[in-house]
Amino acid sequence: MMNPVITGIGVVAPTGIGVAEHWQQTLTRTCRLGPVEGYDASGLPIGVVGQVPGFDPAERTDSKLRVQTDRWTWYALEATRLALADAALDPADHDPYRLAVVTASASGGNEFGQREIHALWGQGPRAVSAYQSIGWFYAASSGQISIKEQLKGSCGVIVSDAAGGLDALAAAGRSIRRGVGAVVVGGTEAPLSPYAIVCQSSQPGLSTGKDPATAYRPFAADATGHVPGEGGAMLIMESPGFAAERGATAYAEVAGTAATHDAHHPTDPAPDHRQLARALRTALDRAGCAPDEVGAVFADGAGDPRLDRLEEAAIDEVFGPGGVAVCVPKTMVGRLCSGGAALDVAWAALALRHGVLPPSVNLDGVATSLDLVTESRPAPELRHVVVLARGVGGFNAAAVLRRPGT
Repeated sequence: MMNPVITGIGVVAPTGIGVAEHWQQTLTRTCRLGPVEGYDASGLPIGVVGQVPGFDPAERTDSKLRVQTDRWTWYALEATRLALADAALDPADHDPYRLAVVTASASGGNEFGQREIHALWGQGPRAVSAYQSIGWFYAASSGQISIKEQLKGSCGVIVSDAAGGLDALAAAGRSIRRGVGAVVVGGTEAPLSPYAIVCQSSQPGLSTGKDPATAYRPFAADATGHVPGEGGAMLIMESPGFAAERGATAYAEVAGTAATHDAHHPTDPAPDHRQLARALRTALDRAGCAPDEVGAVFADGAGDPRLDRLEEAAIDEVFGPGGVAVCVPKTMVGRLCSGGAALDVAWAALALRHGVLPPSVNLDGVATSLDLVTESRPAPELRHVVVLARGVGGFNAAAVLRRPGT
């Protein structure tokens, strides 16, 4: 069976809303990390974050949905709308049972939950919204997208922290191989409410740096952790036949995916890189792609020196030291929980479309065996790219994207 293809991209991220703004901000190396805006974060264990600029819920989300849902779902609904428009796919024109949705979620509706907890303790149980039971829930975005767009095929959510975006991509591929025509797939997050920040602060790896230029520097010897961010991307993934019937143009083929687990500790990484390297090799094998055919790797980029060394070792083992270009464009936006890998897939698909590798920021002069891309790099012969992602608890995932027609 031919590989599924990505035909639409919807981005709601610190780099912008919509593909055009996102790509333009990327190529100009616009770092969107900065102090928390919207509330006083001086008492929280965090210095800078990546926030989505210019997102007005009143303009982008129906009022009835706003009272039922959290910000992360608002982002997902808007990213889905943008992705469907980008793919020129109107669900109303197709059998709804051939259209599906799968999202990734790790943080859930923290802002919604925080507000309802305040209501509970400040005013009593009767002040709690009837939507509390669904507004925070991990599957809320999948359910709301399915209802709004009338997607009546399979509907699900993947919870594997930052690996979730790639695991959702794999789940979408399985649905397509079982006969679904198109899947709305991806992930968005909004983990920047005070409650969400406090939850994250109990885990290792969160940077408390206050300088956007130094707070998040994956693969640097002096890395201090990661900066959290919000947003993500939704993608339209189709069977080649369904896309051909519509006359759709593909950004990329999803040539191979794989997932492994360290099975080591609830939060600490394994002491070696074997399972990450195995996910990478398995994805390449499933894609029928040799390491020397890969033009770039979009790294997970934990920002934690120990995790970074493990990822560096896995990439070096498979490709050889300096054997492949390594992109970490998330240095512009921070780590977006389950939205991060979905956004990396969007970046990778755009790199294949335009023949340009997106830059990393704040990594100039970093001493590493990796060939870090720190400026936009022309890559007209780019044919295959790999996206890597890891989640707290030992999740590893890899995906191989191929330029259509290669």
